[in-house]
Amino acid sequence: MNVLIDVLNFISQQILNVPAYLIGIVAAIGLIALKRSAGQVIAGGLKAAMGYLILGAGATVVTDALAPFGQLVFKATGAHGVVPTNEVITAQASSQFGAASAYIIVLSFIIMLLLARFTPLKYVFLTGHHMVFMSTLLALVLSFGFGAKNQLLVVVVGAVLMGVIMVVMPSFTQPFTNRVTGSDQLSVGHFGSLGYLLSGSIGTVVGKKSKSTEDIDFPKGLSFLRDSMVSTTLLMVVLYLVFSIWAAIVKPWSVIKKIFPGNITDYGAFFMAAFAQALQFGIGVSIILYGVRIILGELVPAFQGIAKKVVPGAKPALDIPIVFPYGPNASLIGFLSSFLGGLVALVIIAVWLGPVWGLALILPGMVPHFFDGGGAGVFGNATGGRRGAIVGGFINGLLITFLPAILMTVMGSFGLSNSTFGDTDFCWYGTIVGKLAGFGPVAGGISLIVFAAILFAVACVWQVKVVNKGWLPGAEHVKFVESVKEQEKAEKAAARAAKKAAKAEAKA
Repeated sequence: MNVLIDVLNFISQQILNVPAYLIGIVAAIGLIALKRSAGQVIAGGLKAAMGYLILGAGATVVTDALAPFGQLVFKATGAHGVVPTNEVITAQASSQFGAASAYIIVLSFIIMLLLARFTPLKYVFLTGHHMVFMSTLLALVLSFGFGAKNQLLVVVVGAVLMGVIMVVMPSFTQPFTNRVTGSDQLSVGHFGSLGYLLSGSIGTVVGKKSKSTEDIDFPKGLSFLRDSMVSTTLLMVVLYLVFSIWAAIVKPWSVIKKIFPGNITDYGAFFMAAFAQALQFGIGVSIILYGVRIILGELVPAFQGIAKKVVPGAKPALDIPIVFPYGPNASLIGFLSSFLGGLVALVIIAVWLGPVWGLALILPGMVPHFFDGGGAGVFGNATGGRRGAIVGGFINGLLITFLPAILMTVMGSFGLSNSTFGDTDFCWYGTIVGKLAGFGPVAGGISLIVFAAILFAVACVWQVKVVNKGWLPGAEHVKFVESVKEQEKAEKAAARAAKKAAKAEAKA
């Protein structure tokens, strides 16, 4: 038994927990299915894995740059509470629920492949770290609901629930993803999908006649801001310096000198450290975009082999940064709007929901607001332009503040910890699972299987009746954008013709 647990732990932690390996293996399998040469298979697999490692390196740089910024905001504003961080709560829970999590992640991956092979939901979820987070969450809430002695039931029900959610959520977001990417070759495999779905839906309502974030007209003197790397970095420089000055005013030197890494000896070094962290953020975003381009270049062609041979018609469901290149400005706007939404929700919990309902005070986590908020901004922009990106990002910020607070009510003793899960799908799914599991091993187990079956059936209907028929949201917004572009094109042509006529008249 211990040997089997060790093997499952090795597979889940050393292979499935490393998205790059998973991506490389999938790419290699696809190329083999396409009957490519051994050299092409090796090169394609390595490049796909390296592309994901590059994306991960960029995410690490962004995360490291955002961590001091979060401390800076909290020190300046004096806020205290729980910070949603998936990595932290997973590490805390792994010692108690690691074995159940290992079983769940392996069995759920098999269930996902079977569902993709034999049902209309042909999605292969490839975001390994989110698989680990979800398996840990399910092991945790099911164990508290069923009881620690019912680990076999925890594993079986958890694997079914996880296998279902990995094919269901990409299906629900697929029409919006198609609108973002302009094709049906990719899916989003990230458990912030409820935020993206709502953002895209809200965009269709509020942004029918709103210009795209990517068509922002900068004055000639600000034309350099068209470069997304420059505009992103410059905005973060401003934010870092504003909060640095704020913290320097309201906090003593002994407190603020510890915010940034390194030997901070005076205020000059403190402000320059803030400037350096802002530059690191811009570098991280640029690395992410480069990694995404490599993944797309290698994985999509290879996945055609899997679609044809292994799982016919399947789509790869990838991490959320995969959509950032389709709306660099939108991702930045979504991040800022999400952060603002988090601050508003923080005030609501502190003033009302906390005292009345006993909900924990959830502080804005910079990492979920950047990645989830950025994704929400891209989806909102695709269907509703600038208004869609702003409102969608704001709603996402509300969700990833309220929902983690609710999730903590079903996390047993971990509901009193200093961290929790931060993305929307972890929260709403975990809360429902935890509530139903609270009915006990028999009633709870039956209720959860029924719940999974209903969710799966709804997704199948959505896939067949909506996705497969090619419905795309935000049609009115797209028509408006196209008409604006045509009008601008006509105006430019008329201006060129008038200028040409004036020159001809002057010569005459």
